Amino acid sequence: MSKKIVVTGIGASSPIGGTAPESWESLLAGESGVRTLEYDWVAEYQLPVTFAGQARVKPTEVLERPIAKRLDPSSQFALVAAKEAFADAGSPEVAAERLGVDWATGIGGVWSLLDAWDTLREKGPRRVMPLTVPMLMPNAPSAAVSMHFEARAYARTVASACASSTESIVNAYEHLQAGFADVVIAGGSEAAIHPITVASFASMQALSRRNDDPATASRPYNVDRDGFVMGEGAAALVLETEEHALARGAKIYAEIAGGAVTADSYHITANDPEGRGAIRAMQTALEQAGATADEVTHINAHATSTPVGDINEYTALKAIFGDRADEIPISATKAATGHLLGGTGALEALFSVLAVQNRIAPPTINLIEQDPEIPVNVSSEPQPLGEGPQLAISNSFGFGGHNAVVAIRSVD
Repeated sequence: MSKKIVVTGIGASSPIGGTAPESWESLLAGESGVRTLEYDWVAEYQLPVTFAGQARVKPTEVLERPIAKRLDPSSQFALVAAKEAFADAGSPEVAAERLGVDWATGIGGVWSLLDAWDTLREKGPRRVMPLTVPMLMPNAPSAAVSMHFEARAYARTVASACASSTESIVNAYEHLQAGFADVVIAGGSEAAIHPITVASFASMQALSRRNDDPATASRPYNVDRDGFVMGEGAAALVLETEEHALARGAKIYAEIAGGAVTADSYHITANDPEGRGAIRAMQTALEQAGATADEVTHINAHATSTPVGDINEYTALKAIFGDRADEIPISATKAATGHLLGGTGALEALFSVLAVQNRIAPPTINLIEQDPEIPVNVSSEPQPLGEGPQLAISNSFGFGGHNAVVAIRSVD
């Protein structure tokens, strides 16, 4: 028997806000979280890209110092967002064995790994921190969240590049449907604005080079888009069965109506130009939701601002929605936040939850000259979604050919 899965809590630490409400307000106001990096290592390594979407509030400003010292920044962000989401959900009283964690990261503890490597080379093995491995491992954020809340149903980790945290939400939906838990904390985090990742992404010509104008560098759908902008942070959703939420009198933001994960098996960094994996993911998510493409009223697109990626996603959207692909209000929120890699899907799902709840599609900033080959309904101002039921999809696609889509429905 299918269960209704609902969102009862949200949390975020992003380049445009230290909390979920702050991030949403900044998004609607058209603010950019992208700015020039003020680190010595930018000049030291002569990096060709000198800007990124740094978190507006450092997690060390929120967490207690003894806790923060034992965690990589990716885990620090995870704990900040998860704590906010759980409190926002009313700190549900649930048996530890019925509380689960589905968390994601694309890269994991890169700062802990490479700081330890520097220490080893410069000071020798005796000076390497004993907690180095527990801090760098990709499941560290999930472990940090599960231990903080004593979640014993399970604590699972997804690492599927930029599709990671959308996949974690899909997993949470499936685990709740299967009865593995009553409440799940789902989300993703990333803290990879590091010289090695900036240099690597720049080397593969993936990053925008607009060093003289960082705030407008991420410009999805523009004719002159030249690459994505790195971001950092985390987002979390508290999901639970509707039965459990209603029994405890919880507020409900929206329903996670369906989700799907597919693979391209095409190329390690490029997505399938025909969009076959993306098409199947969107179709399956809608089937899970018991909905048709005609019912979709909003899309949060993956839209990273790369020349090829934006076109390929549009190809997939046309295959699903036909002419409606040019009519449905679309938001490309990476224009404001940059690309949080493994954390980006959760943040965009959070934005989609608030979009259907408030019946408004957030703006896509930096829309200067729209590419005529992508004539989607994207606006530089918030777009009202109208009255009646709302159904959104949030798309995420990652290196390795990973595709993840979540369908989100309004509740009245």
